[in-house]
Amino acid sequence: MAIERKPIRRGGIKSAGYDRSNRVLEIEFDNGSVIQHIAVGEEIARRFIGASSPASAYKDTIQEEFTIKRIK
Repeated sequence: MAIERKPIRRGGIKSAGYDRSNRVLEIEFDNGSVIQHIAVGEEIARRFIGASSPASAYKDTIQEEFTIKRIK
């Protein structure tokens, strides 16, 4: 499954994208690693991608709350 990511380039996060039909949030970090969080609601993903501080939003609402699958 290929998820189109949008550039973020803030707080160590290079890009992120969301697959609405599978509820998967994919995040690429500045160090080149790519992970997916499973079963993420659309509103949570939208708020994260549009956040002025995406690193804080990630730590506060996503990192420990959703299953992680390492892609790269």
